[in-house]
Amino acid sequence: MQDDLYDVAIIGGGPAGSTAAALLARAGRRVIVLERERFPRFHIGESLLPSLSSIFERLGVRQKMDSMFMRKYGGEIAAACGTRDVRFYFKDGFRSRNDHAYQVSRAEFDQMLLENARVNGAEVREETAVVKLSLGKEQVTLETSSASQQTATVTARYLIDCSGRQTIVGNLLKLKRSYQNLQKFSIFAHYENVDRPEGIDGTLIRMIRGLNHWIWMIPLTPTKMSVGLVMDTAVFRAQKISPQEMLERSIDEQPLISERMLRSERVTSVQSAGDYSYRNTQLYGARFLLAGDAAAFIDPVFSSGVYFAMMSAEKAADTVEAILCHPGRARGLLRSYQRSVNRVMKMYLSFVNSWYSGREFMEVFMNPTDILQIAPAVNSLLAGDASGSFAVRWRMWLFYFFVRAQRYVPFSPRLTLEPPKRGQEAPKGSAVTA
Repeated sequence: MQDDLYDVAIIGGGPAGSTAAALLARAGRRVIVLERERFPRFHIGESLLPSLSSIFERLGVRQKMDSMFMRKYGGEIAAACGTRDVRFYFKDGFRSRNDHAYQVSRAEFDQMLLENARVNGAEVREETAVVKLSLGKEQVTLETSSASQQTATVTARYLIDCSGRQTIVGNLLKLKRSYQNLQKFSIFAHYENVDRPEGIDGTLIRMIRGLNHWIWMIPLTPTKMSVGLVMDTAVFRAQKISPQEMLERSIDEQPLISERMLRSERVTSVQSAGDYSYRNTQLYGARFLLAGDAAAFIDPVFSSGVYFAMMSAEKAADTVEAILCHPGRARGLLRSYQRSVNRVMKMYLSFVNSWYSGREFMEVFMNPTDILQIAPAVNSLLAGDASGSFAVRWRMWLFYFFVRAQRYVPFSPRLTLEPPKRGQEAPKGSAVTA
């Protein structure tokens, strides 16, 4: 055996790469992480889900999460017309086991996870880009270039691609496919001194759904807020204005946002990302697995990005560890990995497609019912319960049925999703707790 042969090479040091690296290193494997950037760095995807708690425990970072980041106890979704507002709390989810998640600054969160991988024994090379990749029958070979322009060759028995939207393996093997119905454009920045409610409600992620866009408000600290806009890429391009102008106009036109931002000050540059919804048709090969955004990314709505990244990375690490222990079971283990990850993706894809299908989703969601515990089941999925249990699945089927039926028979009141004109008072609606 080569002395310089790693058990596992991981491309990318974000939440997926750091999770896989820490778990495999703790299992005694020789692991290297190749990260093209220098941490900390700005990143979006700041609202986490309660289902990550078990992974934080396993990584040994739960206490750090409690000390570093704001707890998040649920969410709030409002209609842009100002007539309906629904708050949901994770403790009320179907068979809920966790009552909170976290709102995080990704610069600090990602650096903490990467450092945890180091502490657990993984070798980490930052500012190191993979410039060439060869997938052999017995090993993988990666050629890298560092910030100092030095080149190096890394060989490993297995590769886990956690390269994010680069999707290095997916692009190499032409596995990447876009979701044509989800070609969105997001614009975002951080603000200080945005007004928020007192107590637990001040920790909730807030989402305002308009007719052809939605806006998020994510509290990161007692004074800092992440504010972002998501809309169709084609709609944004048709406006022929800059991302900053688009974000500022959308905030100004929406009283549910602008009234909370009268005293606010933007403290970061306005950033944007577009056409980011995709999947790879194959998540494994003889010597590689794809995890996190390198496997797929659906949409920022419902905060599933970091959850999917860390969940798939945990499964990838466990799969590779099992293969290293039992090489003869490799084919079955790899297929099982792909099935389990695709099942989670399918659940969230159905939810996201329903969200964007029209006003009907909001009309039904804004009128939660405890009949057959449908509302708790929806809450459970919002909390990251993608276990695929039949008890949740059939209740979600009923929810989707009502959303589709709402198009023809208005079981719930109709919503315009249009903000009131300037100077026109929004209709007073009730806040509902789901």
